[in-house]
Amino acid sequence: MNHATIAWFSLYNQGGKALKMASRPFQIQEEIMPTWSSIRKKLESDYLCPSLQGHIQYFATSYSKSADHEGRAAIRLDGVEVLRSNYYDYYQNYWKRYQQLRSSVSENENPKIPFQLAYEGALNDGCFDNWFFYEAFHIFDNQSIEKSIVHNNPLVRIFALLDRRLGKRRLLALAETMEQELEWVRTFYIIRLKAEGLMPPEEMTPQD
Repeated sequence: MNHATIAWFSLYNQGGKALKMASRPFQIQEEIMPTWSSIRKKLESDYLCPSLQGHIQYFATSYSKSADHEGRAAIRLDGVEVLRSNYYDYYQNYWKRYQQLRSSVSENENPKIPFQLAYEGALNDGCFDNWFFYEAFHIFDNQSIEKSIVHNNPLVRIFALLDRRLGKRRLLALAETMEQELEWVRTFYIIRLKAEGLMPPEEMTPQD
């Protein structure tokens, strides 16, 4: 175990609560948050496009011994996890970024900036956990498809790319935008195009 990993676990065990709160700009009250089963039902039945129903599965769970219900999340295609991450991957990515950013912030800048940028950077790297799914669903479920497809949260954009409200014409119109998209988000654009029969066979394989 290297020094960085030891330092991370030390922080997690000793002062983790405060930093864990800071590492999550979003805060969803558990008493008003839908159950995961109801979230999954809406994503897979109400929102998911017909061509992918029965093929795409959303998964989220919390670790049994986690005091704050942290866990892992994934999106599966025909039982294979196309996208997955967990709390520990996220938090280590976040902590490394935060340490780098903290030293570059001047005294006159908002001290919350390193927290926000570290959060955004880790998420853009594809590091997230079950709570990120809950947050993304909350955003997605409470706004239009037009806002979701361009939202700064990549998980929200994935939900939108697989949404039944995104028709074939609009899906094709996103081709140029997808060239600039995060690779792990673009994978779901390719999956959707394939499911709708909108890609030549030689281009159907999602990027790793």
